[in-house]
Amino acid sequence: MRKNKLGDSDLMLTEIGLGTWAIGGGDWGMGWGKQDEQDSIASILEALDQGINWIDTAHAYGFGVAEIAVGKALKEFKDDQVIVATKCGVLPEDDNKPRRFISRKTILEEVDGSLIRLGRDWIDLYQIHWPVPAENLIEAWETLQELKKAGKIRWAGVCNCWETELEKLHEIAPITSNQPMYSMLERKVEKDVLPWAKKHNSGVVVYSPMHSGLLTGKISAEWLEKLPQNDWRKHKSDHPVVSPLHSKDGLQAFLILQDELKLIADEKSMTVGQLAVSWALSQPMVTSAIVGARKSGQILETVEASGKILSLDEKNLIMKHIINFERKLNHG
Repeated sequence: MRKNKLGDSDLMLTEIGLGTWAIGGGDWGMGWGKQDEQDSIASILEALDQGINWIDTAHAYGFGVAEIAVGKALKEFKDDQVIVATKCGVLPEDDNKPRRFISRKTILEEVDGSLIRLGRDWIDLYQIHWPVPAENLIEAWETLQELKKAGKIRWAGVCNCWETELEKLHEIAPITSNQPMYSMLERKVEKDVLPWAKKHNSGVVVYSPMHSGLLTGKISAEWLEKLPQNDWRKHKSDHPVVSPLHSKDGLQAFLILQDELKLIADEKSMTVGQLAVSWALSQPMVTSAIVGARKSGQILETVEASGKILSLDEKNLIMKHIINFERKLNHG
């Protein structure tokens, strides 16, 4: 699998990374339903066997559940060359729901916990999960620089940051990478985040290229109905990612789009999910795309997106369908 250099670091990431959001279980507010740890470990090992060389996780994903699974899988895989990225800045409330919060004190506590759960002496890439609260962002970034000097982390990055935030942090220290959400249906970062990264030699690792499972070609009213109640896509019906599916007109418009994307994918002997990942990877500033897998077999389809090339005509046709879908939603 092709590898790309991550920003100013010495890390060479495969263009597809394994994400572990979905293996955090269903009991933390943004979960994907019940998850078996052995399935999680098997999916991680399968991804590594397929040539993926880096894993993205976070304290927030089940508040330690995902990191523990990653640690167990790495112990079984017995290869210390696997690149591990994790995050700080999302803490559990009393009801185990996530709260975005960064501070020097909480970061120092989180990094030690992550190192223990992962079974590692250092973290290759440590990221601020969300820049919240804004007044603590500088303090948080300075804390990550302290952790670099202490040898607990090798490189420091951020997630979900916009140009104004990136500029402030860059004045203190180079930003190895930013991790934004990016997919056919979420393209806001094209305006300033991607150009900023190019200007400052900062890596971009994108999450949810399949738009939290919506761009897999498998969506239907029945699919939505069968989601477990503790799957966030079911109970957070007002979330902008999934809200179109929770109205009759929105779902109908989405299913038309899905059929249009299937036609393009079929012409290339691809699945819609592979098409979505290939589209994200075709953007010049994207270093790597993060994809998830909850059990064995799921990653086998996704890795086939690596190396797939979309022509300019194909990308233009995709965007024509996407923009038409968005117009329907806006005028619905």
